Amino acid sequence: MSECEVGDASRAQWCRNGPAAQQLKLVSIGIILVTSAVGISSPVVLARLFEGKPAYVRALLLIKCFAAGVVLSTALVHVLPDAFAALADCQVAVRHPWRDFPFSGLLTLIGALLALLVDVVATSHAVGDSAGKQQYQPVELEEGKRKPTAASVAAVAMGGCHGHHGVADVQEGEEEEVDQGSEEERLAKLKQRMVSQVLEIGIVFHSVIIGVTMGMSQNQCAIRPLVVALAFHQIFEGLGLGGCIAQAGFGFGTVAYMCLMFSVTTPMGIILGMIVFYMTGYDDSNPNALISEGLLGSLSAGVLIYMALVDLIAVDFFHNKAMSSSSQLKKACYVALVLGSASMSILALWA
Repeated sequence: MSECEVGDASRAQWCRNGPAAQQLKLVSIGIILVTSAVGISSPVVLARLFEGKPAYVRALLLIKCFAAGVVLSTALVHVLPDAFAALADCQVAVRHPWRDFPFSGLLTLIGALLALLVDVVATSHAVGDSAGKQQYQPVELEEGKRKPTAASVAAVAMGGCHGHHGVADVQEGEEEEVDQGSEEERLAKLKQRMVSQVLEIGIVFHSVIIGVTMGMSQNQCAIRPLVVALAFHQIFEGLGLGGCIAQAGFGFGTVAYMCLMFSVTTPMGIILGMIVFYMTGYDDSNPNALISEGLLGSLSAGVLIYMALVDLIAVDFFHNKAMSSSSQLKKACYVALVLGSASMSILALWA
């Protein structure tokens, strides 16, 4: 018996049952599809129902912090260890060049740098467009005075209780402050949308890897507990992504599309894995399959780690005005972050 063989040979032979494994995978497609849809749509639906309520902003912030914990735990406890394990498998680690360099760490680094590049380019593009619009915005004159704008009217409304000034008497500094505030809100909204989209890309990578690996597996002993664990995995991961989508303020069509993509990705990955096994005979223990899983998993982990730490946790805990003004809210958000991390980490016992 070689060093790659683990456990009792008779049990291993019984576990590797192709027809039984195929039945489990077909059942798992429906289960995972439903749980994924429930997980990602729940925060979105709740956000729509409670929008405009007094506690809406705080509740959304708590959901987002819980989501950040889920995403960070997904990257560090689920994706990255699996990627290291795949490239450290004895069938891969004895081969060149995988034995000569820590490719898992390298691909994780590349994933984080790619996420940073997307972040910088998207932010610079949004700021550049904003500056262009402000620079070339025409100024209409009426009898020697600037024509009232929506910003100036808003400034009058905010300052009306302090005096009886007309629109034409609003100071230019107050107008600029209102314009700057609305511009900051617009850029913040664009940032949230970009974060949600990049985050979904990273999670989709992870979901495809999970699905393909499960679809290629012929081990019914491994698939049976994996179905239950993946159902909870998709619920928590969907809650995380759904919380970010809810805060981004997308239109109904975009939200529906993003929810659909997350829901079908893992089931489609399972089907793809079954097709790959049928056409090539490769299963999840094949060296080429392990290399692909390790490289894609490492890349996905880098993206998710960057998004969780920089675009979710750092933004809310250090740049969110609502959290900065309330120590109780900051404590509650930290508790939500820990709960999200803990709930996803516990699932690592099974998947």
